[in-house]
Order: sequence, then C-alpha cells, then structure tokens
Amino acid sequence: MSDARVATAAAGEADHSEGMSFLSTLPQRVVRTYIPLILIVFVLLFPFYWMTMTAIKPKEHLLDLDAHNPFYTLTPTFEHIRDLLFKTDYPQWLWNTMFIAVSATILSLIASVFAAYAITRIRYRGASWVGGAIFLAYLVPPSILFIPLSTVVFQYGLFDTPFALILTYPTILIPFSTWLLMGYFKTIPYELEECALMDGANRWQILTKIVLPLAVPGLISASIFCLTLCWNEFIYALTFINSTENKTVPVAILSAFTDGDQYRWGSLMAGALVGSLPLVVLYAFFVEHYVSAMTGAVKE
Repeated sequence: MSDARVATAAAGEADHSEGMSFLSTLPQRVVRTYIPLILIVFVLLFPFYWMTMTAIKPKEHLLDLDAHNPFYTLTPTFEHIRDLLFKTDYPQWLWNTMFIAVSATILSLIASVFAAYAITRIRYRGASWVGGAIFLAYLVPPSILFIPLSTVVFQYGLFDTPFALILTYPTILIPFSTWLLMGYFKTIPYELEECALMDGANRWQILTKIVLPLAVPGLISASIFCLTLCWNEFIYALTFINSTENKTVPVAILSAFTDGDQYRWGSLMAGALVGSLPLVVLYAFFVEHYVSAMTGAVKE
C-alpha cells in the first residue's frame, strides 16, 4: 500500500512539473509571465496616472506642454480639486449620482432575484428559452432604447427628475443581473430546497432563508455591476435630465467645464478622479466576492 502511495505521489509530482516546465527557467518566466503582466498593468493603470497628473498640474503646465513635461510635475497643486468641490455644484452632482445608482440597483436586484429564481428552480416548459431571451435583451444598445424611452418618460411627467433614470436604468441592468444570478443559483444544491419543502417550507421561505443567504457573493457581484453601470452611464442621463442641479457626475462635469471648443482639463480630470474613488473603494472591499460569483455564472 505504501509503495502504491509513493508511486502515485511521484506520478503527481511528475505531472505537475511537466505541466509547468515552460516556466522552469528565468528567461522563460520573463518572456511568458513578467512582460505580459507588466504590459497589462501599464495599459490599465496609465489612464489613471494621466488623469491624476492632469488633476494636480498647475494651469500653466496644462496650457504649455512644450515648456513643461506632460508626464509629471514637480509643483503639484490642489487648485482644480478645490475649485471643483467649493466653486461648483459637484457635491450635489455626486449625491444625485449616488442616489440614482443605489435606487436603480436595489430595484434591479429585486426583479433579477425573482426572475432568476423562477427560471432556475420552478420547473415549467420553456424556462431555458426565457433565460436566453432575457439575456438577449441585454445585447440591445442603449443608444436605440433611449428614443422610445424618452417618449414614455415625457408622457408620465418624469422628465428632468431623478425618477426618469431610476426607472429606465433597470432596462439595461435586469437582463445581465438575471443571467448572472441564474448561474449562481444553479451552483446551490437543489437537495436543500427539497428538504425544506418536505419540512413544510414554502417557496418564499426557501428563497429568503436558504437561497439568498447562500447567494450573497452573487448578489454582491450583481450589485457591483449595476452600481458601476449606473454610475458611469451617460446617454440616458444626458437625454432625460436638463437642469444643472439634477445632473449626474458624468454629464455635469462635461457641461460645466467645457467652454465652447475649450476644455478645462484640470477640472475635468479632477471631477473624473473624485467621482471614481467610491467605485475604487467598492471594488477593493468586494473584489473576491465579485470574482467568485462571476466564476459560478460562467461555469454554468
């Protein structure tokens, strides 16, 4: 028995070493691992570096790139950020963005949970086709949907109000969130629900006391997706909101810091930088749950 275990362990080690043999030497690791990682990190982080540098550069450095290095500055200033926070309505725009994003996310999650649970757990003819049709709705470009939606928003008297965005954002959030939660609900053993049904639990009790507590990573992942999409959305916010005090951050900073064909790049980049910080904090705390939920959804 011991000889068999030794042979099995040796075979496993051999297979493992053979599978990673292409990284056995330093030049191979540099070419196949380190260089691609460095390129990916550079491509992903350079826009944020450029945005930060632009936000803290003095105005004269931004106007004369021939006399000043465009990639760094030795005299940083917080003038643009100070003007953004205290000389504009940016705090109000940030509150509008947060209120609309959180409200639309909650509304979309409620609808997505019910839809995903009904498709994956309640057995009826055509359930798989319904799930596919819901996901196909996500592929419809928002640039096409905002035209009929603008008519509906105007007829219901919601134009230029936050509810115009709160009620229209779920049209682009619910399809993907439903597909994501469907994949995660399928990873939860159905035997748990069968045992609960045998003990006398109804569907509502099963959903709230068994499925949802086990699907917390999936709910967090769907919440992050919905919140991010609402936070950065531009077309609907530009179309349905007209007054300055009701605008969201992406639309407001573009209209407030653009004078004809001249752009105040320092204030624009400062607004984009400050507006991205809440999402950075959100991803930093919940990235593990986001990855695990996406893995479960793709696996199914």
